[in-house]
Amino acid sequence: MDYRKEFIVAPGQKLRLADVDPAYKGPHESHETAAPELERYSQKLGQMQTLLYAGRKHSILVVLQALDAGGKDGTVNHVFAAFNAQGASVTGFKEPTPLELSHDFLWRVHPHAPPKGWISIFNRSHYEDVLITRVHRLIDKATWTERYNRIRDFETELHESGTTILKFFLHISKEEQLARFEKRLDDPARNWKISESDYSERELWGDYVLAFEDALTATSTHHAPWYVIPSNHKWFRNLAVSQIVADTMEDLKMSFPKPTVDLADIRRKYHAAVLEEKKAGKG
Repeated sequence: MDYRKEFIVAPGQKLRLADVDPAYKGPHESHETAAPELERYSQKLGQMQTLLYAGRKHSILVVLQALDAGGKDGTVNHVFAAFNAQGASVTGFKEPTPLELSHDFLWRVHPHAPPKGWISIFNRSHYEDVLITRVHRLIDKATWTERYNRIRDFETELHESGTTILKFFLHISKEEQLARFEKRLDDPARNWKISESDYSERELWGDYVLAFEDALTATSTHHAPWYVIPSNHKWFRNLAVSQIVADTMEDLKMSFPKPTVDLADIRRKYHAAVLEEKKAGKG
């Protein structure tokens, strides 16, 4: 099953989140039955990143957005743990600082775009400036509409410089969100995630859904597509994201660069060194 085809927000197509079942889990009944496929894609991600880092011809940007408790941190922890930290970075975009607010809304984002050979993961992103700002009426319709244009231009620029962009909306139900909030209350290891805004923001659920629908519809393009990932089942979320990222990287047809040295000469030196060490050991 190709989750890229199944979950993509087709460019020009109006998104309705109500049409996507957040509890969908594909052909698998449980985490146990999906485990071999999860492991296969985890290994594939590692292999693809090795090629990416060695070749230094491409870069990957992954954008994660979700409502509260949607699973952004979990996706980072479980999916992207497959990557070597030497060639990957994770950036979380929280409330803008006074310095950031004194610049245009994309100013704080661009420095974190991935260089050639790297994969960058945005845990929240530049889309916060057309989501939370809209829901809380910090900007008007004319402003968020213009920001859609700015975002498309920004992502086009990244694409033209060799960056492959993959954007994921982790889709959970309102009931699943409440259940996850309960687990945070009951688990001391998760208490730190609790905030006063958890329940006040729930009252704005409908506003957030509308804001996401509009933003994803306006900014899903052929070179920077959005995927709506059913995420009530965390293991299925991880599988779908892993498959989409790994298969997209594979489509880049990456290969290891040619050696920059004369391998025959290096082999002669190696064998000579081994021989000298053996002689020295006998002496």
